[in-house]
Amino acid sequence: MDEVNETTELADQQIESLRDNVDKIDDSILQLLAERRRLSSEIAGEKQRTHRPFRDESRENSLLTKRIEAARQHDLDPGFVVRIWEQIISDSVSLQHERLQGLINGGASTAIVALQGIEGSYSQLAAEQFFRDKPVDISLLACTKFSDTVDAVEHGRADVAILPVENTTSGGIAEVYDLLLHSRLAVIGEVKYRVRHCLLGTADSSLDTIKSVYGHPQAVTQCSEFLGDLQDVEVIFFGDTAMSGRRIKAMGDPAVAAIASEEAARRFGLQVLKRDIGNRKENFTRFLVVARDPISVDERIPSKTSLVLAVGNAPGALMEVLAEFSTEGIPLVKLESRPTVDNPWEEMFYLDFDGNVADERVQRALDGVKRKAKFVRVLGCYPSQDLRPQRRNLDVAPDASRIQVKSRSKEPEAALKPSGYKIASRVHKGDNTVIEVGDVKLGGDDLVVIAGPCAVESFEQVMTAAAAVKAAGATILRGGCFKPRTSPYSFQGLGYEGLEMLVEAGRAHGMPIVTEVPAPEEVEKMSQTADILQIGARNMQNFTLLSEVGRSARPVMLKRGMSASLDELLQAAEYILDAGNQQVFLCERGIRTFETSTRNTLDVAAVPVLQSRTHLPVIVDPSHAAGDRKLVTPLALAGQAAGAHGIMVEVHPNPAEALSDGPQALDLDDFANLMELMVGSR
Repeated sequence: MDEVNETTELADQQIESLRDNVDKIDDSILQLLAERRRLSSEIAGEKQRTHRPFRDESRENSLLTKRIEAARQHDLDPGFVVRIWEQIISDSVSLQHERLQGLINGGASTAIVALQGIEGSYSQLAAEQFFRDKPVDISLLACTKFSDTVDAVEHGRADVAILPVENTTSGGIAEVYDLLLHSRLAVIGEVKYRVRHCLLGTADSSLDTIKSVYGHPQAVTQCSEFLGDLQDVEVIFFGDTAMSGRRIKAMGDPAVAAIASEEAARRFGLQVLKRDIGNRKENFTRFLVVARDPISVDERIPSKTSLVLAVGNAPGALMEVLAEFSTEGIPLVKLESRPTVDNPWEEMFYLDFDGNVADERVQRALDGVKRKAKFVRVLGCYPSQDLRPQRRNLDVAPDASRIQVKSRSKEPEAALKPSGYKIASRVHKGDNTVIEVGDVKLGGDDLVVIAGPCAVESFEQVMTAAAAVKAAGATILRGGCFKPRTSPYSFQGLGYEGLEMLVEAGRAHGMPIVTEVPAPEEVEKMSQTADILQIGARNMQNFTLLSEVGRSARPVMLKRGMSASLDELLQAAEYILDAGNQQVFLCERGIRTFETSTRNTLDVAAVPVLQSRTHLPVIVDPSHAAGDRKLVTPLALAGQAAGAHGIMVEVHPNPAEALSDGPQALDLDDFANLMELMVGSR
């Protein structure tokens, strides 16, 4: 027996000695990896100084070949060695990218990171992973909701926010997608964090004693198979994974457990009852890092661009948009659809593609997308975390027939190229833009008539007007709810109460509505109900307002300023288009001249001139040009004869009692007569 004990003791000593040697080797490996990283950083500095490419794929392939040969000489599995060296190379490339990007977009050495949850949450762990190789000290701002993190960055309480956008098990996170659309923030980075859910309990807990489990709904979904195997256990949804851990720590009940990270267990003094309880072992959550300002990414760094777009409801509309990326050879890596909040049964599409917005191919593709989409907004361009190798056969000459760019429409002569606007021009898009609002198509072959009172004064008034103009043949109902007036003593409108009346009248008679939005801060709220947002003549050069409606997915009617040139009108439209909204139509409403016999002078020539310069629909407002109802009908017919896509007329049940612009409003009979004349002129 003593001999057995002695043999066992000697074996234990031998094993411990061998383990000590293994530990020393592991320490040496770590020291060598650290030294390799230091050298990679120095190489990055030299490449930056000499403007050399950061990815040398031929050297990477040669390096792997040598490592495979060496592996065989040492009786090592070549596949095992390849996996190790691919990770080492990936780390080296990432480090060099981080160094270069830091030199380009250098900034403060500290950053406040807003995240949903508390310390120990996956958002916090992802933030630490994102900033790991950056010379930035971070502090966390814990928020209750995703919207709070966005608000914190928008109002300067945090520098960046980190938002989970999708998970490989449970899919996209709808709330975050909607926040990206409506926020003012730009995506500046991404991080893919491997999620390892654990079941946590108190010191006295065991799997057999658990009767209830706290967990975030997403975490519960991702661990449904494990939870389903537990007997008689109640699942209690909680707002955050780490908070679930903190909650059961405070309860101190051995019958209560939580789904959270192992880091949360360490932070709150809990024990891990079971590790890796997710349905899938390869469970990753992709987080986006957002900030107030976009970043520029050096073209030598593999980058990704995220954007959101909407297309018309026509066969093949989405396919035509996506074909722009195929034409330029740009890989799409994600396509996600979300219902449009303000437009039922319409979809917004979120796209990620490999490419830098500074690249000419990407610029051409985005130009093509803007020609075909209703709404386009780039959410951000940022360094990609997907370091996919780009395999090239350097010994084979490229086949020119396979890399030709699809022919674009021939551009006009250089003398006709616009100055101060691009997207609005015929150079950008040769075909006419057709704007769909419900069943109405503005910009096509049919004349669209917009009619209704100058101002919504009462429910009875707007309902009466809506019924009459609909019966006469108008297809869009207009009405002012906010009335910016020259005199502070004039009727200023009923505001949102009037908007509710206008919306109800439009719905009752099957007509989309258009109303003026007075200020940038009103755009989001008015977009929830108004079908078309009007920019009044006084606001034509309110650039903040133009950019704000450009962020909306609602069509926009832009009225020409009373002293504005046509180029200035198109440049104002460019603000809206450049912000993403491609659904803009122009309204000629008369300009101020020395003539005093009319309120303004209707510039009929503006219609064909604009149509030669822009693809945007053009309508005419004879009411504001005339200022006198006797002149409205002939001016409306003149606008129709000039080729306008639409006519907008003010109509009131009793113009003599109108609170706003009564002298220029047609009564119900006059409008019906006008409609008969316009139908006869077609």
